[in-house]
Amino acid sequence: MREAGAISVLGPPLFMATLLFYLITLTPFIDLSAANAGDPAADKSSTINQIVFLGLTASLWLTALSSPARHLVVRPRGLLIVTVLWFALVSAISMHPDIALKRVVLASLTIVNAGIFLLLPRSERQFAGMLAMCCLGTLALAYLGVALWPQLAIHQASEIREPMNAGLWRGHFAHKNVAAAAMVLISFAGLYLYGTGRRIVGGAITLLAVVFLAHTGGKSSTAALPGILVIAWIFERWRAIRIPMVFLGIAAFNVVTIGCSVSPTMRELVASLGIDPTFTNRIDIWRVGAAAVADRPFTGYGFQLFWQTDEMVYKAGGGASWAVAAFNAHNAYLDAAITTGIPGLILTLVLLVWLPLRDVSRAETRGNDPALTRLFTRIWLYGVFSACVESLYFQSGSLVWFMLIVSIFGLRLQASAHEIRDGEAVMPVGETAHA
Repeated sequence: MREAGAISVLGPPLFMATLLFYLITLTPFIDLSAANAGDPAADKSSTINQIVFLGLTASLWLTALSSPARHLVVRPRGLLIVTVLWFALVSAISMHPDIALKRVVLASLTIVNAGIFLLLPRSERQFAGMLAMCCLGTLALAYLGVALWPQLAIHQASEIREPMNAGLWRGHFAHKNVAAAAMVLISFAGLYLYGTGRRIVGGAITLLAVVFLAHTGGKSSTAALPGILVIAWIFERWRAIRIPMVFLGIAAFNVVTIGCSVSPTMRELVASLGIDPTFTNRIDIWRVGAAAVADRPFTGYGFQLFWQTDEMVYKAGGGASWAVAAFNAHNAYLDAAITTGIPGLILTLVLLVWLPLRDVSRAETRGNDPALTRLFTRIWLYGVFSACVESLYFQSGSLVWFMLIVSIFGLRLQASAHEIRDGEAVMPVGETAHA
């Protein structure tokens, strides 16, 4: 997406390379069997992943700097700078400043890359075409894996960590839940293509993604797809209830889930509704996390720290709880408070919830394609509500996080720029444009 004028020839292939980096990754079809669980090649794969990520980052930044639309990259910059500086400050005074600061840098690079991503296509038509090709390629690879390499594309009983997932599809993804989340995002893309007149390709993408999603056994994602579509439909039609619907929805979800970890009364209430009050044993993690926030409410433990550190073991009672082994809080809002304090949580809410809410309303007053705004809105709603049960915020290798931040920048572009359609060549003076 760009201003009127030529954009670098690297834009379109770079767009596809970046999207496929998250959709397919550099390590598809990981063998999760016991025989290969401790394969030392994992370190080598991580190194290659970092090299490719840095190469993509350099290419994206050079392309953006050579574009006349570079002033549109990463907006609003002020709030982003304040947020990153706060994350860096609490990391610098943490118990592991070297680790935390490296993660701040990596997260910042990912955010800037996402801000450049939508400036790469020349028009809405090119954007839709490349999106369709990436989604079809991802689906083809996932289905091909299930058909030809089921031992690598379907969970097996021989897997060390979760043998109970045997028989559930994961395609080329590392886990069924990762595959399920990807299929939700691909479904949104298919519906966008269908809604813009590309009915055959859009319908095919949506159908294939939904069928694959059903075979992953990912309960949260399977429920989220129709749920988010309904929420987005209400969100689009009743503007007056948008703010309370989003903020109260997120607050209610967190009160119920985290409340079950500290309140027997809340657990009984949730159980009476036929819902697992442990949320698949997450309440043990949330109980430890809530205590951690109470101990360090202002600065937290440092960006993406605490879990699997000495502090975590200490808080969990020296191994008394299985939560010692947790990689994160399984709640992005709780993790934000644990690692960056209450100020960090507030900055996160403003950046990822409040500003997109404002931009959606502004986008609707412009003449841009409402289908594109609808696509970004669905992805954004899926991200902020999924964050109540998954720690996806600022996770640099996460497809959902990357697409969430892309959608937030997309809503900002829809709200402040003119969308380029095929045949347009001249823009009014002072008017910015994007695909």
